[in-house]
Amino acid sequence: MPLHQKYMQRCIDLAGLGAGRVSPNPMVGAVIVHEGLIIGEGYHQQYGQAHAEVNAINQVFHHFDQAGELLKKAIIYVSLEPCAHYGKTPPCADLIIKHQIPRVVVGCRDPFDQVNGKGIEKLKAAGIEVICNVLSEECEWLNRRFFTRVQKKRPYIILKWAQTSDGFFAPADKSQYWITGEESVRLVHKWRSEEDAILVGKNTAIIDNPRLNVRHWSGKSPKRVVIDRRLELGHQYNIYDQSVETLVFNEIRMDIEGNIKYIALEDFERFVPQYILYQLYLQDIQSIIIEGGAYTLNTFIEAGLWDEARIFKGKSVLGHGIKAPRITGIAGGEFLPGKDHLQILYNKPLN
Repeated sequence: MPLHQKYMQRCIDLAGLGAGRVSPNPMVGAVIVHEGLIIGEGYHQQYGQAHAEVNAINQVFHHFDQAGELLKKAIIYVSLEPCAHYGKTPPCADLIIKHQIPRVVVGCRDPFDQVNGKGIEKLKAAGIEVICNVLSEECEWLNRRFFTRVQKKRPYIILKWAQTSDGFFAPADKSQYWITGEESVRLVHKWRSEEDAILVGKNTAIIDNPRLNVRHWSGKSPKRVVIDRRLELGHQYNIYDQSVETLVFNEIRMDIEGNIKYIALEDFERFVPQYILYQLYLQDIQSIIIEGGAYTLNTFIEAGLWDEARIFKGKSVLGHGIKAPRITGIAGGEFLPGKDHLQILYNKPLN
């Protein structure tokens, strides 16, 4: 692997450590190289805190007395274009210029309007050599949630469900029925810790009374989103336990009660998925897992509003009942968590 790609891959690996903690910002990694040796590296660890470039430069100063001189002869690799605007933190492009780092290697451009190309232009205007698009596809894929939100004005949508070996989602009487084993449950809770929100319909909330948290994994529980058109769910259900911010989409009420936000949609007959996704975008929700039920999943599938599907298949047989959603997409891999089978599908390539 050529040197630029080698160090950029390290940036990508570092950036991934920020999964679940930096949204709605992108995940970013940075590596500083001096005469073939890494002298500093860092990643964006928490939303609102120091960016990857800052952490990498700080590490150089922490380890080397002559840090200033080393930086003047170094290369900094960054998986995403350095920012050029003031947000929660000062511009990283300005920091690179301040320390006179002579060369910057960028994985991909930042699609955000306040950055897109401006960070690169600022660096070049200061006389810094900038090399772009090193492992650009891999860098964009890492931040597909961020790119989707910025470019499509909606969250990245992950569909998730389990079905029996004969293709059923649930018994005909809609009663609760466990299809997958403990390994799959833990995996789902890990996924929840990595995304901003999780959505279910009213019937799923009634039948399963889910908590929608990460009790079988460590990390932050996602925001909860429930579609309850006529507000038929009582406050005895777990979604109303106030433990995490919960958005309830309905046609009756617009209000806030502690951690519960009621969001009224004017039209519940047409374009409901689109309205919901735009409201989630306005709430800075960058990614969402849709876990059911079958009607809710099919509504988003029929609207073409999904990016990724994660489908578990258990070994049980129902014979009859509610059919699992039907979906086609680009194969993303097949796995075997415990005794279950997991298939990943993608709606279409990012570009």
